[in-house]
Amino acid sequence: MKKKIVSVLLTAVMAASLLAGCGNSSKPAESTPAETPAPAATEEAKEETPADTTAETTADAGAADYSDVTLTFWSMWNSTEPQGKVIQEAADAFKEQTGATVNIEWKGRDINTIIATALESGEKIDIFEDDYSRIAKTYVDYCYDLTEMAKAANYDAQSFKCFNDVATEWAGFLCCVTEQPQVGGVFYNKDIFDDCGITSVPATWDEFLTACQTMVDKGYQPLALDSAYADFTFGYHLDRVIGQDAITDLALNGGWGENKGVAEAAQQIIDFVKAGYLADGAPDEYPSSQNKIGLTGKVAMVVCANYVAAEVNNNSGTEVNWGMFNYPAVEGGADPSNAYAGANSLAISSYSENPQAAFDFLMLLTSGEFDQKMADAASQIPADPRNTAPAIMNGTIEALQATDSPLTWNMGLNENADLKANFKDIIIGLFEGKYATGEDFAAAMDALY
Repeated sequence: MKKKIVSVLLTAVMAASLLAGCGNSSKPAESTPAETPAPAATEEAKEETPADTTAETTADAGAADYSDVTLTFWSMWNSTEPQGKVIQEAADAFKEQTGATVNIEWKGRDINTIIATALESGEKIDIFEDDYSRIAKTYVDYCYDLTEMAKAANYDAQSFKCFNDVATEWAGFLCCVTEQPQVGGVFYNKDIFDDCGITSVPATWDEFLTACQTMVDKGYQPLALDSAYADFTFGYHLDRVIGQDAITDLALNGGWGENKGVAEAAQQIIDFVKAGYLADGAPDEYPSSQNKIGLTGKVAMVVCANYVAAEVNNNSGTEVNWGMFNYPAVEGGADPSNAYAGANSLAISSYSENPQAAFDFLMLLTSGEFDQKMADAASQIPADPRNTAPAIMNGTIEALQATDSPLTWNMGLNENADLKANFKDIIIGLFEGKYATGEDFAAAMDALY
């Protein structure tokens, strides 16, 4: 049975504390090169947050006495990683403030292979972390309902609405707290844009094409593309034309040639390639193409999730002056503004004997001082949008705030597990110039059924 006991005194302190507190990237748990998987507080809420309290934490000293409490936390990180170091530091601070001991078990990226069995057996676990879609779908029966505690703590004011809404829709209740947000879009070298006189990022496909031609005229190569992300890149474009729901239906049932938007989107990519807007050698083997952004200084952009910025910097040994903008809208298209978004998140087990203490620790970790440390140390997007994104993540908070219905990885193409690899092969062929027309591409997709 899910425990709902919330101390009136504690929640009052928590709410007050939240209003006072403000303030080597890793991929999401399910993300690999070959297959990867909201508005913040209102302006009024931001104004209510004192500017000089950024160092305060949610669970302030004396807020609660948890001297007899020991929490077991299964983490997807390792203790030597930037994320692990910040988590341990937050656990030490929580013990100093409340007396509670947070016993962290470092399970690593394969936590999803063991957590379900552990929860089913009732193993001593108070807090666990994984991708939020798995938490809300696979582990939902073992998740504590955080709705009332989150409301008392004004959690909405320190988190991205899009993740809370989707997790609640999937699970039927708020089942997790966001730890590491991810967002996808166009990541670009701001120095190249500046050199080309591109003063505002493209918002439409026509503006995007104009920017690409401007770059070519100045001797740059507009877009890097590795084959690993070909389906993500085309999926984004196809979403802008027909929307993710339509892509999902086509992936499952076929009929690609019957949807005129498929041929339209494919033809736009064919024309894009013919215009010479792909980097030399693209689509390359991962990560050859994206590395050229740092190694050559001549390749301007890549379509990927935010971890690509750190990957390129680390692989190339350079510090690219990164910016990010949402994938451009297509005139007359179905989905002009939503972005791919995912999150590694934190959940409390439904059978935890100390859910309030666990929740207090999560608030400490994912807001204010420790969330800012996590963002800075791991070069990631802060979980609390009131905090500041590192320079390498410029534009990511804005993209998440503009998203109300996050897109899934590959925008519905992955819904057909049996054919997704075949889809990818055909899409790679599209970028290689294999198809003369958009109709030819649609016919190739239909031939798979």
